Amino acid sequence: MSDFALALDIGGTKVAAGLIAPDGTVADRRVRPTAASPDPETVWRPVAELVLELRAVAGPARVIGVGVGSAGPIHLPDGSISPVNIPAWRRFPLLERLAELVPGVPVRLAGDGSCAAAGEHWRGAGQGADDLLAIVVSTGVGGGLIQGGRLVAGPTGNAGHIGHVVVDLDGVPCPCGGRGCVEAMSSGPSMVEWALKEGWRAPVPAPTGVELAAAAREGDPYASQAFRRAGHALAAGIVSTAAIGDLSRVVIGGGVAAAHDLLFPPLRAAITEHARLGFLQGLTVTTAALGGAAGLVGAAALVLVPEAYVGRGVASLA
Repeated sequence: MSDFALALDIGGTKVAAGLIAPDGTVADRRVRPTAASPDPETVWRPVAELVLELRAVAGPARVIGVGVGSAGPIHLPDGSISPVNIPAWRRFPLLERLAELVPGVPVRLAGDGSCAAAGEHWRGAGQGADDLLAIVVSTGVGGGLIQGGRLVAGPTGNAGHIGHVVVDLDGVPCPCGGRGCVEAMSSGPSMVEWALKEGWRAPVPAPTGVELAAAAREGDPYASQAFRRAGHALAAGIVSTAAIGDLSRVVIGGGVAAAHDLLFPPLRAAITEHARLGFLQGLTVTTAALGGAAGLVGAAALVLVPEAYVGRGVASLA
Protein backbone atom coordinates (compact mmCIF):
# COMPACT_ATOMS: atom_id res chain seq x y z
CA MET A 1 0.00 0.00 0.00
CA SER A 2 1.45 3.35 -1.06
CA ASP A 3 1.05 6.82 0.30
CA PHE A 4 -0.87 9.45 -1.66
CA ALA A 5 -0.94 13.13 -2.39
CA LEU A 6 -4.44 14.54 -2.06
CA ALA A 7 -4.89 16.85 -5.05
CA LEU A 8 -7.48 19.51 -5.84
CA ASP A 9 -8.26 21.33 -9.08
CA ILE A 10 -10.59 24.29 -8.49
CA GLY A 11 -12.30 25.98 -11.43
CA GLY A 12 -15.25 28.19 -12.16
CA THR A 13 -17.46 25.28 -13.28
CA LYS A 14 -16.27 22.31 -11.25
CA VAL A 15 -14.01 21.18 -8.44
CA ALA A 16 -12.05 17.95 -8.95
CA ALA A 17 -10.23 16.07 -6.22
CA GLY A 18 -8.13 12.94 -6.32
CA LEU A 19 -5.69 10.64 -4.62
CA ILE A 20 -2.47 10.51 -6.63
CA ALA A 21 0.16 7.80 -6.17
CA PRO A 22 3.90 8.61 -6.19
CA ASP A 23 4.19 7.56 -9.86
CA GLY A 24 1.46 10.00 -10.90
CA THR A 25 -1.31 7.42 -11.18
CA VAL A 26 -4.78 8.72 -10.28
CA ALA A 27 -6.05 6.20 -7.73
CA ASP A 28 -9.37 7.92 -7.01
CA ARG A 29 -10.97 10.96 -8.68
CA ARG A 30 -14.18 12.77 -7.78
CA VAL A 31 -15.87 15.87 -9.19
CA ARG A 32 -18.46 18.31 -7.87
CA PRO A 33 -19.97 21.40 -9.51
CA THR A 34 -18.58 24.68 -8.23
CA ALA A 35 -21.33 26.17 -6.11
CA ALA A 36 -22.92 29.22 -7.75
CA SER A 37 -23.47 31.36 -4.68
CA PRO A 38 -22.46 34.80 -3.39
CA ASP A 39 -21.68 33.19 -0.02
CA PRO A 40 -18.02 32.09 0.26
CA GLU A 41 -18.86 29.34 2.75
CA THR A 42 -21.41 27.82 0.37
CA VAL A 43 -18.70 27.65 -2.31
CA TRP A 44 -16.27 26.16 0.20
CA ARG A 45 -18.60 23.40 1.44
CA PRO A 46 -18.31 20.95 -1.50
CA VAL A 47 -14.54 21.46 -1.55
CA ALA A 48 -14.31 20.49 2.11
CA GLU A 49 -16.59 17.51 1.56
CA LEU A 50 -14.37 16.19 -1.23
CA VAL A 51 -11.24 16.55 0.89
CA LEU A 52 -12.77 14.74 3.86
CA GLU A 53 -14.17 11.96 1.64
CA LEU A 54 -10.81 11.23 0.05
CA ARG A 55 -8.92 11.51 3.31
CA ALA A 56 -11.24 8.86 4.72
CA VAL A 57 -10.80 6.63 1.66
CA ALA A 58 -7.00 6.80 1.85
CA GLY A 59 -6.74 6.67 5.61
CA PRO A 60 -5.40 9.82 7.31
CA ALA A 61 -1.91 8.37 7.83
CA ARG A 62 -1.45 7.72 4.10
CA VAL A 63 -2.05 11.30 2.91
CA ILE A 64 1.45 12.81 2.83
CA GLY A 65 0.45 16.23 1.55
CA VAL A 66 -2.17 18.32 -0.21
CA GLY A 67 -1.56 19.98 -3.56
CA VAL A 68 -4.06 22.38 -5.05
CA GLY A 69 -4.35 24.18 -8.34
CA SER A 70 -6.86 27.00 -8.53
CA ALA A 71 -8.21 29.41 -11.05
CA GLY A 72 -6.64 32.77 -10.37
CA PRO A 73 -5.45 35.21 -9.48
CA ILE A 74 -3.82 33.63 -6.47
CA HIS A 75 -2.19 35.71 -3.73
CA LEU A 76 1.20 34.99 -2.20
CA PRO A 77 2.45 34.54 0.46
CA ASP A 78 -0.84 34.15 2.34
CA GLY A 79 -2.20 31.40 0.06
CA SER A 80 -5.51 33.10 -0.64
CA ILE A 81 -7.30 33.17 -3.98
CA SER A 82 -9.61 35.50 -5.93
CA PRO A 83 -10.71 33.52 -9.01
CA VAL A 84 -12.15 35.70 -11.78
CA ASN A 85 -14.92 33.14 -12.35
CA ILE A 86 -15.78 32.53 -8.67
CA PRO A 87 -17.01 35.98 -7.54
CA ALA A 88 -17.79 34.84 -3.98
CA TRP A 89 -14.12 34.17 -3.29
CA ARG A 90 -12.08 37.32 -2.90
CA ARG A 91 -8.89 36.77 -0.91
CA PHE A 92 -10.41 33.49 0.26
CA PRO A 93 -7.88 31.85 2.66
CA LEU A 94 -7.73 28.54 0.81
CA LEU A 95 -4.41 27.22 2.15
CA GLU A 96 -5.35 28.00 5.72
CA ARG A 97 -8.72 26.28 5.39
CA LEU A 98 -7.22 23.18 3.78
CA ALA A 99 -4.54 22.94 6.46
CA GLU A 100 -7.31 22.83 9.07
CA LEU A 101 -8.88 19.83 7.31
CA VAL A 102 -5.62 17.91 6.77
CA PRO A 103 -3.31 18.93 9.62
CA GLY A 104 0.32 18.00 9.98
CA VAL A 105 1.24 17.65 6.28
CA PRO A 106 2.46 20.12 3.63
CA VAL A 107 -0.28 22.03 1.82
CA ARG A 108 0.81 23.70 -1.43
CA LEU A 109 -1.00 25.98 -3.87
CA ALA A 110 -0.31 27.08 -7.43
CA GLY A 111 -2.41 28.47 -10.26
CA ASP A 112 -4.44 25.92 -12.20
CA GLY A 113 -2.48 26.65 -15.36
CA SER A 114 0.80 26.10 -13.52
CA CYS A 115 -0.50 22.77 -12.23
CA ALA A 116 -1.61 21.74 -15.72
CA ALA A 117 1.90 22.58 -16.95
CA ALA A 118 3.49 20.57 -14.15
CA GLY A 119 1.20 17.61 -14.77
CA GLU A 120 1.77 17.47 -18.52
CA HIS A 121 5.52 17.98 -18.08
CA TRP A 122 5.82 15.29 -15.42
CA ARG A 123 3.52 12.60 -16.82
CA GLY A 124 1.86 13.89 -20.00
CA ALA A 125 2.42 15.38 -23.44
CA GLY A 126 5.20 17.68 -22.19
CA GLN A 127 7.57 14.94 -21.07
CA GLY A 128 11.06 15.61 -22.35
CA ALA A 129 10.40 19.29 -23.16
CA ASP A 130 12.57 21.72 -21.25
CA ASP A 131 10.46 24.73 -22.30
CA LEU A 132 6.70 24.37 -22.40
CA LEU A 133 3.49 26.38 -22.32
CA ALA A 134 0.40 24.53 -21.07
CA ILE A 135 -3.03 26.08 -21.61
CA VAL A 136 -6.38 25.21 -20.05
CA VAL A 137 -9.32 26.37 -22.20
CA SER A 138 -12.53 26.01 -20.22
CA THR A 139 -14.74 28.44 -18.27
CA GLY A 140 -11.69 30.69 -18.41
CA VAL A 141 -8.35 30.43 -20.15
CA GLY A 142 -5.38 29.69 -17.91
CA GLY A 143 -1.78 28.81 -18.57
CA GLY A 144 1.48 27.71 -17.02
CA LEU A 145 5.14 27.76 -18.00
CA ILE A 146 8.01 25.30 -17.79
CA GLN A 147 11.42 26.84 -18.48
CA GLY A 148 14.67 24.92 -18.17
CA GLY A 149 12.73 21.88 -16.99
CA ARG A 150 11.27 23.66 -13.96
CA LEU A 151 7.92 25.27 -13.24
CA VAL A 152 8.10 29.07 -13.48
CA ALA A 153 5.21 30.58 -11.55
CA GLY A 154 6.60 34.09 -11.09
CA PRO A 155 6.82 36.27 -7.98
CA THR A 156 3.02 36.40 -7.52
CA GLY A 157 2.29 32.86 -8.72
CA ASN A 158 0.50 34.04 -11.85
CA ALA A 159 3.13 33.63 -14.59
CA GLY A 160 1.86 32.06 -17.80
CA HIS A 161 -1.65 33.50 -17.44
CA ILE A 162 -2.15 33.59 -21.20
CA GLY A 163 -5.89 34.15 -20.85
CA HIS A 164 -5.22 37.80 -20.14
CA VAL A 165 -2.83 38.48 -22.96
CA VAL A 166 -4.53 41.19 -25.04
CA VAL A 167 -5.06 40.12 -28.65
CA ASP A 168 -7.62 42.72 -29.78
CA LEU A 169 -7.01 46.31 -28.69
CA ASP A 170 -10.63 47.26 -29.44
CA GLY A 171 -12.05 43.94 -28.29
CA VAL A 172 -14.96 42.96 -26.11
CA PRO A 173 -14.87 43.30 -22.30
CA CYS A 174 -13.23 40.47 -20.37
CA PRO A 175 -14.32 39.17 -16.93
CA CYS A 176 -10.98 40.45 -15.60
CA GLY A 177 -12.09 44.04 -16.27
CA GLY A 178 -9.93 44.55 -19.34
CA ARG A 179 -10.79 44.32 -23.03
CA GLY A 180 -9.74 42.09 -25.88
CA CYS A 181 -8.11 39.34 -23.80
CA VAL A 182 -7.72 35.80 -25.10
CA GLU A 183 -10.24 34.69 -22.47
CA ALA A 184 -12.81 37.17 -23.74
CA MET A 185 -12.75 35.41 -27.11
CA SER A 186 -11.69 31.80 -26.48
CA SER A 187 -13.28 30.63 -23.23
CA GLY A 188 -16.38 28.45 -23.44
CA PRO A 189 -18.80 31.07 -22.06
CA SER A 190 -17.37 33.83 -24.27
CA MET A 191 -17.73 31.68 -27.39
CA VAL A 192 -21.33 30.85 -26.53
CA GLU A 193 -22.14 34.50 -25.79
CA TRP A 194 -20.65 35.66 -29.09
CA ALA A 195 -22.48 33.00 -31.13
CA LEU A 196 -25.81 33.87 -29.50
CA LYS A 197 -25.35 37.56 -30.24
CA GLU A 198 -24.50 36.76 -33.86
CA GLY A 199 -27.66 34.72 -34.38
CA TRP A 200 -27.07 31.15 -33.19
CA ARG A 201 -30.32 29.53 -32.09
CA ALA A 202 -29.31 27.28 -29.22
CA PRO A 203 -31.29 24.08 -28.59
CA VAL A 204 -31.47 24.65 -24.81
CA PRO A 205 -32.14 27.74 -22.66
CA ALA A 206 -28.65 27.88 -21.10
CA PRO A 207 -26.25 26.48 -23.70
CA THR A 208 -22.65 25.60 -23.01
CA GLY A 209 -19.66 24.80 -25.17
CA VAL A 210 -20.98 21.25 -25.55
CA GLU A 211 -24.06 22.44 -27.44
CA LEU A 212 -21.98 24.96 -29.38
CA ALA A 213 -19.59 22.23 -30.54
CA ALA A 214 -22.48 19.99 -31.59
CA ALA A 215 -23.97 22.84 -33.62
CA ALA A 216 -20.63 23.57 -35.27
CA ARG A 217 -20.26 19.92 -36.27
CA GLU A 218 -23.73 20.10 -37.82
CA GLY A 219 -22.62 23.06 -39.91
CA ASP A 220 -24.19 25.98 -38.06
CA PRO A 221 -22.35 29.05 -39.41
CA TYR A 222 -22.39 31.05 -36.16
CA ALA A 223 -21.16 28.15 -34.03
CA SER A 224 -18.46 27.33 -36.59
CA GLN A 225 -17.31 30.94 -36.69
CA ALA A 226 -17.16 31.05 -32.88
CA PHE A 227 -14.58 28.26 -32.97
CA ARG A 228 -12.62 29.92 -35.77
CA ARG A 229 -12.60 33.22 -33.87
CA ALA A 230 -11.52 31.47 -30.65
CA GLY A 231 -8.76 29.59 -32.46
CA HIS A 232 -7.37 32.76 -34.02
CA ALA A 233 -7.35 34.59 -30.66
CA LEU A 234 -5.71 31.66 -28.91
CA ALA A 235 -3.08 31.44 -31.65
CA ALA A 236 -2.24 35.12 -31.28
CA GLY A 237 -1.72 34.64 -27.55
CA ILE A 238 0.38 31.52 -28.10
CA VAL A 239 2.68 33.14 -30.66
CA SER A 240 3.16 36.21 -28.46
CA THR A 241 4.01 34.05 -25.45
CA ALA A 242 6.30 31.78 -27.46
CA ALA A 243 8.16 34.80 -28.82
CA ILE A 244 8.74 36.15 -25.32
CA GLY A 245 9.70 32.82 -23.75
CA ASP A 246 11.45 31.15 -26.71
CA LEU A 247 9.13 28.16 -26.38
CA SER A 248 9.11 25.05 -28.54
CA ARG A 249 6.03 23.17 -27.35
CA VAL A 250 2.45 24.06 -26.38
CA VAL A 251 -0.01 21.64 -24.80
CA ILE A 252 -3.71 22.54 -24.71
CA GLY A 253 -6.32 20.94 -22.47
CA GLY A 254 -9.61 21.83 -20.82
CA GLY A 255 -13.24 21.36 -21.76
CA VAL A 256 -13.20 23.55 -24.87
CA ALA A 257 -10.04 21.88 -26.12
CA ALA A 258 -11.94 18.58 -26.09
CA ALA A 259 -13.50 19.91 -29.31
CA HIS A 260 -10.03 19.86 -30.90
CA ASP A 261 -11.48 18.87 -34.28
CA LEU A 262 -13.11 22.32 -34.38
CA LEU A 263 -10.55 24.42 -32.50
CA PHE A 264 -7.21 23.14 -33.76
CA PRO A 265 -7.53 23.64 -37.55
CA PRO A 266 -8.07 27.43 -37.32
CA LEU A 267 -5.60 27.66 -34.43
CA ARG A 268 -2.81 25.92 -36.36
CA ALA A 269 -3.54 27.93 -39.51
CA ALA A 270 -3.28 31.17 -37.53
CA ILE A 271 -0.04 30.06 -35.86
CA THR A 272 1.45 29.39 -39.28
CA GLU A 273 0.38 32.87 -40.34
CA HIS A 274 1.82 34.66 -37.30
CA ALA A 275 4.85 32.57 -36.30
CA ARG A 276 7.18 33.74 -39.09
CA LEU A 277 10.38 34.28 -37.12
CA GLY A 278 12.87 31.46 -37.58
CA PHE A 279 13.03 30.44 -33.94
CA LEU A 280 9.22 30.04 -33.87
CA GLN A 281 8.96 27.83 -36.94
CA GLY A 282 9.39 24.64 -34.93
CA LEU A 283 6.63 25.50 -32.46
CA THR A 284 4.39 22.45 -31.93
CA VAL A 285 0.87 22.50 -30.50
CA THR A 286 -0.70 19.29 -29.20
CA THR A 287 -3.64 18.22 -27.06
CA ALA A 288 -3.05 17.42 -23.41
CA ALA A 289 -2.30 13.73 -22.85
CA LEU A 290 -3.76 13.68 -19.33
CA GLY A 291 -7.10 15.21 -20.31
CA GLY A 292 -9.08 16.43 -17.34
CA ALA A 293 -6.59 14.91 -14.91
CA ALA A 294 -3.68 17.22 -15.85
CA GLY A 295 -4.44 19.76 -13.12
CA LEU A 296 -4.81 17.08 -10.46
CA VAL A 297 -1.58 15.32 -11.43
CA GLY A 298 0.23 18.66 -11.48
CA ALA A 299 -1.18 19.66 -8.11
CA ALA A 300 0.05 16.34 -6.73
CA ALA A 301 3.49 17.03 -8.24
CA LEU A 302 3.80 19.99 -5.86
CA VAL A 303 3.87 17.38 -3.09
CA LEU A 304 5.46 14.41 -4.83
CA VAL A 305 8.15 16.11 -6.98
CA PRO A 306 8.83 19.39 -5.15
CA GLU A 307 12.39 19.69 -6.45
CA ALA A 308 11.05 20.36 -9.98
CA TYR A 309 7.77 22.11 -9.32
CA VAL A 310 8.00 24.04 -6.05
CA GLY A 311 9.78 27.37 -5.99
CA ARG A 312 8.95 31.04 -6.12
CA GLY A 313 5.29 31.46 -6.96
CA VAL A 314 4.01 28.38 -5.08
CA ALA A 315 2.37 29.03 -1.72
CA SER A 316 3.06 26.49 1.01
CA LEU A 317 2.12 25.73 4.58
CA ALA A 318 4.19 23.26 6.65
